[in-house]
Amino acid sequence: MEGDAAGAGGGDRSSIVIGLIENRAKEVGVAAFDLRSASLHLSQYIETSCSYHNTKTLLHFYDPMVAIVPPNKTAADGMVGVSELVGKHLPTNKKITMARGCFDDTKGAVMVKNLSARDPSALGLDTYCKQYYLCLAAASATIKWIESERGVIITNHSLSVTFNGSFDHMNIDSTSVQTLEIIDPLHTELWGTSNKKKSLFQMLKTTKTTGGTRLLRANLLQPLKDIQTINTRLDCLDELMSNEELFFGLTQGLRKFPKESDKVLCHFCFKPKKDTDEVLKPANGRKSQGLISDIIVLKTALDAIPFLSKVLRGAKSFLLRNIYQTICENPKYASMRKRIGDVIDEDVVHSRAPFVTCTQQCFAIKAGIDGLLDVARRSFCDTSEAIHNLANKYREDFKLPNLKIPYNNRLGFYFIVPQKDITERLPNKFIQVVRHGKNVHCSSLELASLNARNKSAAAECFLRTELCLEGLINEIREDIGILTLLAEVLCLLDMLVNSFAFTISTKPVDRYTRPEFTDDGPMAINAGRHPILESLHNDFVPNNLFLSEASNMVLVMGPNMSGKSTYLQQICLIVILAQIGCYVPAQFASLRVVDRVFTRIGTGDNVENNSSTFMTEMKETAFIMQNVSSKSLIVVDELGRATSSSDGLAIAWSCCEYLLSTKAYTVFATHMESLSELATIYPNVKILHFEVDLRNDRLDFKV
Repeated sequence: MEGDAAGAGGGDRSSIVIGLIENRAKEVGVAAFDLRSASLHLSQYIETSCSYHNTKTLLHFYDPMVAIVPPNKTAADGMVGVSELVGKHLPTNKKITMARGCFDDTKGAVMVKNLSARDPSALGLDTYCKQYYLCLAAASATIKWIESERGVIITNHSLSVTFNGSFDHMNIDSTSVQTLEIIDPLHTELWGTSNKKKSLFQMLKTTKTTGGTRLLRANLLQPLKDIQTINTRLDCLDELMSNEELFFGLTQGLRKFPKESDKVLCHFCFKPKKDTDEVLKPANGRKSQGLISDIIVLKTALDAIPFLSKVLRGAKSFLLRNIYQTICENPKYASMRKRIGDVIDEDVVHSRAPFVTCTQQCFAIKAGIDGLLDVARRSFCDTSEAIHNLANKYREDFKLPNLKIPYNNRLGFYFIVPQKDITERLPNKFIQVVRHGKNVHCSSLELASLNARNKSAAAECFLRTELCLEGLINEIREDIGILTLLAEVLCLLDMLVNSFAFTISTKPVDRYTRPEFTDDGPMAINAGRHPILESLHNDFVPNNLFLSEASNMVLVMGPNMSGKSTYLQQICLIVILAQIGCYVPAQFASLRVVDRVFTRIGTGDNVENNSSTFMTEMKETAFIMQNVSSKSLIVVDELGRATSSSDGLAIAWSCCEYLLSTKAYTVFATHMESLSELATIYPNVKILHFEVDLRNDRLDFKV
């Protein structure tokens, strides 16, 4: 499994397998299994729209490598059904159909109980069995597919399981994610400049690990709603920004952990199945090599904990002190490090250079533990030395002083000769001659023979090393919980230190401030700025906002190109930044926690779905009206412009009246002057107008 999971979670590729099932009451159960972090996220909700808007948002959030669904069936009220929805929104090779018998909620409950790292009583499983039976059924099918297709057994009490996770966070629908440019920018080129426009995610993406990047993306798509958790992160950020020694110490300490630490630490949750006919198959060198590499990465990560402990010893914030107590003072990490040190050579370190990696893996086990391994190592060293002696011989015999002999995992050793050193043509002794730019790549029969012997010796080393590591790996799996905890902590520290703190440190002093939160207070932003555009324009004009229960709607008016759409985007992005626990670009910000962000920005038809500009506008507006709550934030840009003036005014007026009754905070940009009459009827409607000055042949905007 180590190799399979690595493939699934490598680089920026998705590592999530998701299972979905629905019933006739419009309830949808979702189980998302992250192979990279060994976590299972379960959600169950009632689908409120015929277009499955909530399910689309979850699919966009998880971006699964595989989606598992039951066979097609007619959904309630003429709805398309999740199976058909997955078929429309994911490539054919990502959709897996399993029999309905695989979606068994009783078996799913037993699986979750056995695999969860948390105690069943703490997890509240007895309650969830009745309430969330659909997501448990989806979990049953998902786990069954992973164990069958990946050829693994998931270790008991190793998974991090969360129930109803997506609804414990702010919900941002997929349309708003696009219009607010949270993950990807709508336009990368800025008119009239050579600058590249970034999304909010790209601006903050200074993380050093893949796990940290994934956590950052997840937080931006689903910000926090718990004020205590948000303030805990902000307290940590306060300490990082006021204590330079701690900030730079953590930056240096995190560099000592391998980039793929989080992925490798969670690999030990999966045990490969042992088939009865495995002895008849040739030795799987790559699997053995991957296993040894994982142990080396684990050793390197554990060796870095003492330095992290030294840095965090004087930390004062609750989050950093908690990390120090649970990670740095936990004796289990030192015990595991000692067990690994008894078997693994202390000089072995993680490396990315192919031949150095191969050599480290061959010599990972201490000498004298396995006699056959020592013999295979000797053969590996002899052939490696013979290959370099052959290269020296060729340099002298054929007068090629610049001949190089690099190594890669697929070809082994090969020759590189600069084109300038070849007078006429290469001697006949060289074979497989291929030109690469200014160099020629080639081999020889002698090198091919030595390569085969070298690879054979290395494969024997890997096999013997794997046999020696079996007992150690079984011991490691007994304490798998501390490894998944370490992986989570590294991802969180990477996001807080290398993303949030680093981004704030690159800005001028006092440009970013800590936001304040209240349960039911106003939303007050003083001198707020757009976090992305302010870095592209030196003369960006800040603007204010005030919303409260007594004034919960703001109508924004002004001429075209005055900055209304930028103002709407800016408000949403400040709220999102605040609720992920980051500072915001404003002089002062006091916010109430938002449960959902709705946007109706931009125009454009959807030819694929046979939807005109007006129809697209009405669908998005209907979705807002059906799902808005008193804690929501709604921003609307020129509603009703896709139809006649009279009809557009009637639609905008009625939508405003409905939103006023919900007590949700609404910012409504419009060109319709008649809409301003709302302020004379409803005292909780305020009007803002963008002022425009002409200076140096340029427009200057401000509210």
